[in-house]
Amino acid sequence: MSESHSEELLAQVAALPALPGVYRYFDAQGALLYVGKALHLKRRVSSYFQKNHGGTRIGHMVSKIARLETTVVRSEAEALLLENNLIKSLQPKYNILFRDDKSYPYLKITGLAAQDGTSSVPTQAFARIAYYRGAVDKHHRYFGPYPNGWAVKETILLLQKVFRLRTCEDTVFANRTRPCLLYQIKRCTAPCVGLISGPAYAQDVAHAQALLRGETQDLLKELEARMMAHSERLEFEQAAELRNQITALARVLHQQSIETVSDKDVDILAVKVQGGRACVNLAMVRGGRHLGDRAYFPVHIEDAQALFQPEADGAEAGQGDASDAGPGHSEGQNQGEGQGYGDSESEGAEGLDRAGHPALPAPAIEARVLEAFIAQHYLGVPVPPVLVASAPVSKALLDALSAQQGVRINLVQQPREQRRAWLEMAQKNADLQLARLLAEEGSQQARTRALAQALDLPQDDLDSLSIECFDISHTAGEATQASCVVFHHHKMQASEYRRFNIDGITGGDDYAAMRQVLQRRYSKVAEAQREAGGIDFGAAAPDAAGAASASPKGQARLPDLVLVDGGVGQVAVAREVFVQLGLDVSRIVGVEKGEGRKVGLEELVFADGREKVYLGADSAALMLVAQIRDEAHRFAITGMRAARAKVRVGGGQLQEIAGIGPKKRARLLQRFGGVRGVAAASVEDLMTVEGISHALAQEVYRALR
Repeated sequence: MSESHSEELLAQVAALPALPGVYRYFDAQGALLYVGKALHLKRRVSSYFQKNHGGTRIGHMVSKIARLETTVVRSEAEALLLENNLIKSLQPKYNILFRDDKSYPYLKITGLAAQDGTSSVPTQAFARIAYYRGAVDKHHRYFGPYPNGWAVKETILLLQKVFRLRTCEDTVFANRTRPCLLYQIKRCTAPCVGLISGPAYAQDVAHAQALLRGETQDLLKELEARMMAHSERLEFEQAAELRNQITALARVLHQQSIETVSDKDVDILAVKVQGGRACVNLAMVRGGRHLGDRAYFPVHIEDAQALFQPEADGAEAGQGDASDAGPGHSEGQNQGEGQGYGDSESEGAEGLDRAGHPALPAPAIEARVLEAFIAQHYLGVPVPPVLVASAPVSKALLDALSAQQGVRINLVQQPREQRRAWLEMAQKNADLQLARLLAEEGSQQARTRALAQALDLPQDDLDSLSIECFDISHTAGEATQASCVVFHHHKMQASEYRRFNIDGITGGDDYAAMRQVLQRRYSKVAEAQREAGGIDFGAAAPDAAGAASASPKGQARLPDLVLVDGGVGQVAVAREVFVQLGLDVSRIVGVEKGEGRKVGLEELVFADGREKVYLGADSAALMLVAQIRDEAHRFAITGMRAARAKVRVGGGQLQEIAGIGPKKRARLLQRFGGVRGVAAASVEDLMTVEGISHALAQEVYRALR
């Protein structure tokens, strides 16, 4: 891989120091490719240029590196924070990236009046509760952040019901001469017209702050004590007011599901990765109240996953080096909750690092996505003292957050009781949000784009990207058929599918069958291209005869990609045919089954000499390839079974029935296992097949009886 890089770049890599720092890769046009951090810059950066990465995604990235920049820092924590600051601001192509949508909202209580309610400014003596979004300051009191505006407004409504604090603007407050509607419906005590004293209002504000801090039990005890004291002094009106406040507070606590556990401020983080996309669901508990959640969807998941590199001293985790990661905080938690990351006893790590210590296991993609989110998200957002997460997080990241916040940040991965319920709810929401995203995006469009990126196909017009896939099907050499399915405009084009009856070969010879179908399919395409001077006009669909249909100018065209269901052998046959026909062999890609023929382990084999590529079980590109391959397999099998049934039991009788075409005939044969099953079926049974009406069912019943 280093042969393609300049001597100047390689000399720069060789001269890097053995110090912690951040490195940045740029391409020839100056675009930022990747940002990473390392405890040992020279060893880490050198690993990219000393290995042959082949045709993998990391190989593509390394081949584009034309310039390198590094920044030496004093500690791992500084490296981690700098790395994620650069990722957020520069948005490199190959890093997991969470895009900011908007700032978090807060609940603001204005003014800093004394607890007795005295102040020279009336609007400051009677604090206002308000919705706020923006930078916080020291002139007011802020509670949050909240996951969304709805949570803030619900909390304001709660405080209005229980403590009847004002929400009006200061200009309105200063010019009121009589109470507003909120006073009439018991949502405000009308401090604007003096219907409550300053000290009494200040006490309500203090109680509201106690509720927001989660001090619910202490607040209830204080209100009850005050109520009893008024009652003993025969001040029944004041006691009744406090009784009503306690009743309202108890009702709200029940309706709002405010917890009485010891947790006050907790963030719950659940991650889900599927289909080449990921979702991190962040749920917030503030003051013991579960305020709701927000879903985040990072980009560049597949690129960042491909850049994972094990090293002799560990593996890269998240955005930087997993070799830099250590065990997480091990401070004990109630109910024996599990914390930390990379515990060597439970994880069973194998191998040794450079220092001779047991190497940590490579973190899963979920852990890397979660670490990327935490590192980027909490750069400008307050971090609660406890994080409950569905995946492990490195000690280095938690230490960096603790240093940034000035308080110790603990992470719980295996929570109990209430925390467990919170995490399960967040995980469920992550699953639902990711499923919604995949559905809304249109999985086919995303998969088409992912495949084009993975195979370096043109991406300027993905709608016209055309793929044809071939598969061979037979039973012990009997009724051999080849199928050709067509994909373009982000979906399978069933009307353009074609079957080829294979004859003149030894039964069971799949290579000969593949050679025959490719020759029949593309011979006329090659002939048309030769007549046109070898010009390739892009993709076109085949006509009924199996040849490519002509363009408006009468020129035949090849698909952008030709998939064959098979490995090196099938690809070699396809290459031989394309060479004979004078066609572009770089369009041929074989789908080779992985170890144990397990789904998700398939590798792509190329006819032009490129090395095999494994896209990953969660790759959107592999999902599209598998979808097309499976459709070709299904289409070939149904055709083979129909042909076999026709040979064995006289399936040609169905062809003679008016109204029974190829599709309905195939459905009938599949549903009843052959013509004999169709003949034995009743009219009612026949009507259960899609497309078979009552009249047509009666016609089939009569014809086969």
